[in-house]
Amino acid sequence: MSATITRRGCPVDALDVRTYRVPTADPFESDGTLTWKATTVVLVEIHAGGRTGIGYTYADRAAASVIHDELRERLEGADALEIGRRFAEMQAAIRNMGRDGIASMAISAVDIALWDLKGKLLDVPVCTLLGAAREAVPVYGSGGFTSYTIDKLCEQLAGWVDAGIPRVKMKVGSDPSADVERVARARGAIGDAELFVDANGAYARKEALRFAREFARFDVRWFEEPVYHQDFEGLRQIRERAPAGMQVSAGEYGYGLYHFWRMLQAQTVDCLQADATRCGGFSGLLAVDGLCQGAMMPLSTHCAPHLHLHVALACKTLRHSEYFYDHARIERMFFDGTSDPIDGMLEPDLSRPGIGLELRRADAERYAE
Repeated sequence: MSATITRRGCPVDALDVRTYRVPTADPFESDGTLTWKATTVVLVEIHAGGRTGIGYTYADRAAASVIHDELRERLEGADALEIGRRFAEMQAAIRNMGRDGIASMAISAVDIALWDLKGKLLDVPVCTLLGAAREAVPVYGSGGFTSYTIDKLCEQLAGWVDAGIPRVKMKVGSDPSADVERVARARGAIGDAELFVDANGAYARKEALRFAREFARFDVRWFEEPVYHQDFEGLRQIRERAPAGMQVSAGEYGYGLYHFWRMLQAQTVDCLQADATRCGGFSGLLAVDGLCQGAMMPLSTHCAPHLHLHVALACKTLRHSEYFYDHARIERMFFDGTSDPIDGMLEPDLSRPGIGLELRRADAERYAE
């Protein structure tokens, strides 16, 4: 069925939004500051020209209410191809509820669906629309939850290394007294692979500095959110005083471009993180990449590996993408078009238009809220 595009563009016929709640593989999982038993997926479908674009975010169901109540009526009937204009209209629509948090996640899911739709309407992959800067995306295996036993932690990290992923990340911080031993055991399990740690803001400033020195004994190369993500002064202090060879990173909770600009201005990190499911979709992430180009700062995408694949291919400053266990698992459960990393690289299927994913509706509906 050919797409219907006229000189006046391609109007959106309808926008649908659903939420799904997927239990964790174990009874619960935890990191340095949070414990959870399920992950909520807010999924958007935009219909136009005989095609359907999909986008999603990992957020509370409140994001679905924002999409349905505030964004949907602004999209329906509007030209699906004018993504920049739609993005500006969505930002205007949520002015009084605030730009950050749930509202930004709602915009993100819709923006991603618009890019997927545009790729399908034009029958090209999104990475072609955006202008790919590389053929594949380096990934790091991410999980290593603090709820895991040491044996399970080592098995998971070593499994990624055995599968060809040369860098892995584990969680720390929920029980600081156990962190050094867990890091030491992880190092023993993965050999010479790169080891990252993520505290999710669990430590105080001086505590984080102490752990940075302890972790350096095990050649930890990446210390993520050693302190609370809004503590820009603390992040800068730890970045400046951390041992040589250990990079400090943060940024996953950035929503508007102003947040990332302030992080760069405050010299908080050695590598900036951003999440397209939070920072305004692909439109927002590309803007962050632009900031990174000006600052000569590397960029790493946070979570949702298959959703990020096509936009990560286009980011000029990309260092790597996070192959997060929970999200990779859900994406395999919900979508056709996912793939496993090969030699630590995730590659797109260029025969599939848009972002390359198609919803397996019957499988997803088992988890519908």
